Amino acid sequence: MAITPRNSSNIAAMKLRRAQEASQAMKDYEAERFAIRTKTERLRAERLAREAIAPPKTKSKK
Repeated sequence: MAITPRNSSNIAAMKLRRAQEASQAMKDYEAERFAIRTKTERLRAERLAREAIAPPKTKSKK
């Protein structure tokens, strides 16, 4: 079965669409990682500020 111009254009279009979807998936993944990292940094800063004001109570070992 020979590849006709019509088939090759379909293949090229499919490859292009796959590349675009992969690119979009990577952008989504990186955006999610950035959001998680930002949230973690904010929560860490809040925890450290709370601990600076009132250190956590430690249990004494008996």
